[in-house]
Amino acid sequence: MDFSKLIARVQAILLTPKTEWPVIAAEQETVANLYKNYILILAAIPAVFGFIKSSLIGYSVMGFTARTPIVSGIVGMIVQYALILALVYLVGLLISALAPSFDGEKNVLQGLKTAAYAYTAGWIASIAMIVPWIGWLVALAGSIYGIYLLYLGLPHTMRCPPEKSVIYTVVIIIIGFILSLIIGVIVSGITAVGTAGNAINFGNSSSSSVTIDSDSPFGKLAALGQKMEQQGKKMEAAQRSGDANAQAEAASAMMGSLLGGGSQVEALAPNEIKAYLPEKLAGFKRESISVERNGVMGVQVSTGKARYRDANDNRLDLEITDMGGAKGVMALAGFAGVESEKQTESGYERTYKQDGRLVNESWDSNSHRGEFGIVLGQRFSVKLQGQGEGLDMNAIKSAVSSLNLAGLEAMKNQGVKKG
Repeated sequence: MDFSKLIARVQAILLTPKTEWPVIAAEQETVANLYKNYILILAAIPAVFGFIKSSLIGYSVMGFTARTPIVSGIVGMIVQYALILALVYLVGLLISALAPSFDGEKNVLQGLKTAAYAYTAGWIASIAMIVPWIGWLVALAGSIYGIYLLYLGLPHTMRCPPEKSVIYTVVIIIIGFILSLIIGVIVSGITAVGTAGNAINFGNSSSSSVTIDSDSPFGKLAALGQKMEQQGKKMEAAQRSGDANAQAEAASAMMGSLLGGGSQVEALAPNEIKAYLPEKLAGFKRESISVERNGVMGVQVSTGKARYRDANDNRLDLEITDMGGAKGVMALAGFAGVESEKQTESGYERTYKQDGRLVNESWDSNSHRGEFGIVLGQRFSVKLQGQGEGLDMNAIKSAVSSLNLAGLEAMKNQGVKKG
């Protein structure tokens, strides 16, 4: 197994897909080699990180953390991995079978190539599942970017006319999504604390025959693809120079630009985050505070946490996260318009859009615990957890509204460096 070749292919399909798809389509390949050298390795990512999340980190809801037993988690991981491997092949067969309906050429191997390389974005993005609360946004954005990749690839691998690749893509996504949900149900049944099956991770593109609204999801993805091409050229120049430092800087800039939506982003400094963690919050006094900024490979994230308590021992925990380095994928995820509502005998959990902002709230009357989270400027996550007999959801929402949300949101372009 040539891992350098694997990494190079992953970088190319994610960063310069327009030039990489013709190369992929022309390659002489076999099903066995495609699995051995690519699919078997990358398809393990969602299974492994799903196990880490469910069994080692756990899922936190309203102050409680639930973990899947290790043995069940391992069994679920193995089953999920096997089902993903089968799903890729089934989707490849589907792509091939549908090709003539869209004036393409039926070819099982090319269909498998299309599925495997379009899934890449979602597989890589599934690493973010271990990030609390907003990690699913990154994973979802990977699936959305996969739609872009599929749309780009079909005219090359299946030789369909570009003007027919839109509906071709939509049909594949719908059927593939249903298959993915089936996997999620199976794995959830085994682990008891299931992770929802990853939505189909496919791709779409712009072509000379199709006009795409620049403000639409596909338009944003196409613009991101163009910026990635520019970063890819810089990376190639650095590689030709032989300068190790230049190559490292180019790779860092490329990764930062990818996750930053075409721009490198420097997250807010600790003292800037601290300014939004007031000494008093809705009559509660701050008793502890911590702020930090971390970064790797051109991606920076800043986090500030503060705990508040009142005279009756009611508690509020405030957490503000600047996902500056991943604001691009957060923005793409916002297009999905995810909304949900769950009701129980003692409470509820809702996810919805309010004034263009993504909101998540939950409450449990038995434990007197609640949580309200909101994403500002497609960059900042503000989450407030409350616990105490003197609290209710209205009190938690009121405390959030007393924060300087407008001031924080106004900093959404702070530290953004155009690529």
